Amino acid sequence: MGIVAGLDSSPDFTRIVVCDTDSGAVLRQGYAQHPVEGPEGGGRPSDVDPQAWLLSLGEAAGGGLLEGVQAIGVSAQQNAVVPLDAQGNTVRPAMVGGDKRTQVAAADLVDALGGREAWAQAVGCVPQAAQPITKLRWLARTEPENAQRTAILLQAHDWLVWQLLGRPVRRTTDRGGASGTGYWSAASGGYRPDLVELALGHQVMLPEVIGPADAAGTTPEGLLISVGTGETMAAAFGLGIGLGDAVVSLGASGSVMAVHPEALVDGSGMITALADATGMHLPVVTTLNAVRTLRGAAELLGLPDLESLSDLAMKSTPGSHGLVLLPYLEGERTPNLPHTAGTLAGLRRESMKAEHLARAAFEGMLCGLADALDVLRGRGVEVRRVFLLGPAAELPAVQAAAPALFGTQVVVPQPADYAAIGAARQAAWALGASQGTLDVRNPPAWQGPVAQVLEPGDELAVGQAVRQQFVAVREQTHPGAL
Repeated sequence: MGIVAGLDSSPDFTRIVVCDTDSGAVLRQGYAQHPVEGPEGGGRPSDVDPQAWLLSLGEAAGGGLLEGVQAIGVSAQQNAVVPLDAQGNTVRPAMVGGDKRTQVAAADLVDALGGREAWAQAVGCVPQAAQPITKLRWLARTEPENAQRTAILLQAHDWLVWQLLGRPVRRTTDRGGASGTGYWSAASGGYRPDLVELALGHQVMLPEVIGPADAAGTTPEGLLISVGTGETMAAAFGLGIGLGDAVVSLGASGSVMAVHPEALVDGSGMITALADATGMHLPVVTTLNAVRTLRGAAELLGLPDLESLSDLAMKSTPGSHGLVLLPYLEGERTPNLPHTAGTLAGLRRESMKAEHLARAAFEGMLCGLADALDVLRGRGVEVRRVFLLGPAAELPAVQAAAPALFGTQVVVPQPADYAAIGAARQAAWALGASQGTLDVRNPPAWQGPVAQVLEPGDELAVGQAVRQQFVAVREQTHPGAL
């Protein structure tokens, strides 16, 4: 018996959960916003002083929250890169998120190595605007003096672990976090320092990649700190997904990821070959249009919120009376159609009703995500059930259509801090491994999330007919795109 803590340092806040080591039950929790001001005009900043993450962490841990805790795991926002000088001081604020300033750098890097296929073969992904390697290219081109001073590179969770341990000489990371950098290969399990040099202009020190159950170290007070990982990997670990499971996240954009025993190399760039927090792999396929499709439809129909759109859609029937919406409102990444727009097809007098357009928006969004699922299935990834995440997963219109359109059981977990829970589970694993009570190959078996389970049942054939209707319009409008 014991207790462990998991902290998740997201782009906006720090969340800490304290969990029972054996069951994973959440005993207490803390929360604090990051003391970071956004840029003028709103939005998130592109540069953040990492000290803000520490201040937020300290506030979230106040009131004796960590009393009695034996180990801590750290999850943090992905794609944030902290450039340090040879003494370990920040050269400039951490570069976080992805923005338009790095899009040119991403295209630059793709050309510099000889194209998308070359990158896929090298590190399992094609450079995107948000990735650390792209930010290094931007730094070299835009702030050459800062680039030259950069001697050490850490990601957000690496930096936080290093700070918690008192800035030791040894700096560590995990496979999951490393796999998103653009300079570590999930297939080979090693860094590509030549790609760092290609982007930044010179070699730097990179953190040691240690095993999923390894400890990064112990604080002077005897508190064990596990290796840590990125938010995506921590959330997957907190959900307890394994082989046969996929996770579909409904944000403004969408993502589909699944557990797989090997890294997938994909020259088209649609699949990003990430590693997970357990020693397996986590291929991810992203769509640019998910909930933004629903918000656009709600605005078009003059509805105040997505709940109203869902209620209206439920008055229609599967197939939306022949209306099909290709939801490529921001262009699309899956299929790779960056400069296209959305398409509304099947307009007939009888289909021109508000409820049919509302239903078509939900079906279009879900069919777009089903296309992403099929990209993984087409590469041999087994999908027996789908975990559906995000506030929109609670909408009746989503729950009514998703199982039949995805062709599988759909699990809708209750909202919880799954990234923080995953970080705590990792801490429990490292603690057990260090004490000899847990196998380094098998994480602690924690209770699964409280969830709704939805089956396609008798609707499966109808759902597959709706999918075929969508695919037919997609193929007619964008032949050979997938």
